Amino acid sequence: MGGGAAAGTPNPIPNPKLSSLNPNWAQLQQKLKTGRPHKPFTPTDADAKTLKASVLGKRKERPVSEPEASPPPFLTPTSSDISLTNVLAMDCEMVGVSSQGNKSALGRITLVNSWGNAVYDEYVRPVERIVDFRTKISGIRPKNMKKAKEFWAVQKEVAELIKGRILVGHALHNDLKVLLLSHPKRDMRDTSDYEPFLREGRRRALKDLAAQILGVKIQQKEHCPVEDARAAMFIYNKYKKEWEKTMKKRFKSKEKLKNRRKKKSEAASKPDVSRDLS
Repeated sequence: MGGGAAAGTPNPIPNPKLSSLNPNWAQLQQKLKTGRPHKPFTPTDADAKTLKASVLGKRKERPVSEPEASPPPFLTPTSSDISLTNVLAMDCEMVGVSSQGNKSALGRITLVNSWGNAVYDEYVRPVERIVDFRTKISGIRPKNMKKAKEFWAVQKEVAELIKGRILVGHALHNDLKVLLLSHPKRDMRDTSDYEPFLREGRRRALKDLAAQILGVKIQQKEHCPVEDARAAMFIYNKYKKEWEKTMKKRFKSKEKLKNRRKKKSEAASKPDVSRDLS
């Protein structure tokens, strides 16, 4: 091949027709020859707003969502130990029986140990026909009755488990009532009755105590007896030392009063020997 111009960017060939039609063409060609670098475009804030408006049009800008607060911690057992401890917490869920379903009967019962592990959890088939499962609160459904235990069997098992043990719960009198059981008062630790938990002498809901003392939310929708029993147990554990001290003083004073009355009664029943001698 024959020689030619040196390698590089080829010079643009002027077009006489374009030059005659547009007087600025020659000036443009001259600028291209000089090879001056093109200044990069840096958008200003005003340009950015204009661009955004053109893209979004009349759509409203979505507000920047703030980061959500971390969800409250769940109530989890503090150990994997599933043994029976000297302290058990109990919670029951009720269903409606009788003709109108306004009478409560036991539908599910849970016992947890000191670590919060369930040691007993059973659905219960009441003696009377269930009219209202109260699912929105109890969480109990008709399908749960397929494997439910008979009431009398559950009552016997629970009575054996709680015998001789400290029983923790919230409004325990309601749970014991549907179980048709009793428990020594000195062995009951009811979070609804404990004086430091009262507000102006009134009982508070378990969910309020759990939120304040444990920093967790429970009973958001359907109640879970495992969760409720666990909450009662953990609340008790936090105040165990002070609580047991209070109970010891209370029953010690009651015992003294009982002994005094007994002595007075015995003294009154003894015959007056001095009168007989006279």
